[in-house]
Amino acid sequence: MSHQPCFDTSVMEAACRVLGDTADGLTGQEIGHILADMGVEDPAAGMTKWKRIFNALALQQNKHQVGNHLLMFINRAMAPARFVQRPEQFHRMQDGLNVALSLAGFAVDDQGRSITTTRETTVSGAVARAKHLRTMLEARGTHAEVFAYCKAELLTENYFHAVLEAVKGVAERLRQMSGLTSDGAELVNEALSTKAPILSLNSLHTDTEVSEQKGISNLLVGLFGAIRNPAAHAPKVTWPMPDQDALDVFALVSFVHRKLDGATRV
Repeated sequence: MSHQPCFDTSVMEAACRVLGDTADGLTGQEIGHILADMGVEDPAAGMTKWKRIFNALALQQNKHQVGNHLLMFINRAMAPARFVQRPEQFHRMQDGLNVALSLAGFAVDDQGRSITTTRETTVSGAVARAKHLRTMLEARGTHAEVFAYCKAELLTENYFHAVLEAVKGVAERLRQMSGLTSDGAELVNEALSTKAPILSLNSLHTDTEVSEQKGISNLLVGLFGAIRNPAAHAPKVTWPMPDQDALDVFALVSFVHRKLDGATRV
């Protein structure tokens, strides 16, 4: 690797925060192995993971006056073989690193290698590159209402809160359509009742149509109980949201919105 210019401290810190993220980053053991493989001193082995990486790499950058060590660390950390059993973690780390590195004219490609690219000069430009999840949702034809409630969270690839906002968005749409002010199971059971419905997904004339209304109602109650309630009360660190889980939940939310598209007020 040719000599690279030193990285700005803020760029290096942002990249190290991704690499040492509590939920999605490297383990302490992985960090130690990578630094040892590089022959780099590990002066802060007992510190927070991102600070440990930062201190080790900053020491080398200051000593040698080149930015190569950060890129060398990233190339080892993002080796595809490391993520065979957890591809969603690779994509989250890749996206996070691309936000930070784009401000210095670098990126991480799909092979986990650092490459040069056009330098971004604004935060919004950098964040716009990290759109892995949103791109996949758009390719799936996800309902527009999903994006209406979680646009900001998706742009920053915050899957945990994006899912929470998307599920909360279904409840808000139910309130708007029904005129009710309740929430959760109470809202769903009252709005989509099969005996005295406020909203009807179909004519409710046949057993099949009644079953559909009841099934969507039960699905929504389960969605709120399984996704919204835990996400609203648990911190991101203890309730992680992998790519595949996020995509599956969004698909379910999109399906419900399409059913509500055809609903009528009784």
